Amino acid sequence: MIRLTRRFIHFGKKRPIFWILAWASWFITLWILSSGNPAPEKTPDIPHLDKIVHFGYFFGGAGLFCAWLTHHFQNLSSRTCVLISTLMGAIVGIIDEYHQSFTPGRSGNDLGDWIADTSGALVGAITMLWVIKLTSTPKKSAHTSN
Repeated sequence: MIRLTRRFIHFGKKRPIFWILAWASWFITLWILSSGNPAPEKTPDIPHLDKIVHFGYFFGGAGLFCAWLTHHFQNLSSRTCVLISTLMGAIVGIIDEYHQSFTPGRSGNDLGDWIADTSGALVGAITMLWVIKLTSTPKKSAHTSN
């Protein structure tokens, strides 16, 4: 799995546009999902499942955005990357909640959803930086030459 992730990150490092296009697809998918009816009628009875879904979705979006920032602006500090990615997640979360308030069958403007969005964005950005660092370090050879 690490090998596949390493290849994927390396591909995106050479082509930063890949990450922003993936993020744009993520955003368009979010817009489409927010325009429709909420979750299916028969779902597991898990408390706050919608918050878990919000957290996970924004975790992924922030990871994509953070990867783009890291590879497009190579001198950007990790802290700045996390801050910008989290802010972008928070802003998109606000837009999403506002958009849902105009969608029949959706409540929208839910503070709990927005907190889950922002938290997911924070953790997603941090995780992506960790994955990039993990996959960017050179492989240690089992054999050392003398």
